[in-house]
Amino acid sequence: MPANNVTRFLDSHSIQYTIYELPKKKLGADEVAQILDVPLELVYKSIVVERAKKGKAILAVIPGGREVNLKALAKATGEKKVKAATQAKAEALTKLQAGGISPLALINKGFDIFLDASAKTHEEIYISGGERGMNIRLAVSDLLALIQAKVAEISH
Repeated sequence: MPANNVTRFLDSHSIQYTIYELPKKKLGADEVAQILDVPLELVYKSIVVERAKKGKAILAVIPGGREVNLKALAKATGEKKVKAATQAKAEALTKLQAGGISPLALINKGFDIFLDASAKTHEEIYISGGERGMNIRLAVSDLLALIQAKVAEISH
């Protein structure tokens, strides 16, 4: 698979990772887990969340099979209320297609990134590689160091 901004970024930081090529269409975390033959709780998805008031958009990175707990996320961000962005709004804000939205592609792009605390119970997780058809497995510790995410219990 050809390099993209995410893989070049990982390479420039000497991060060990594995790329998995998938069908180039929007896949849910459950479909990715099935194709890769890995437990669903290891496949993390990125959900774009908007603040009720103006401000940076939020990227919630949560395990497949779970949903963003908007109340918990609002509390973690210090906001009164947050709402999940529509697919069209998420794509407009990230400039990425749904199914290819990745925290690694959004570093320094004005997002507050939150990683669900469940990730810390795993050594490695799978996340989007920044485009449809690419998934990346990497160490949670490396991901946290790179994306400077805040860790909180934000899914249910």
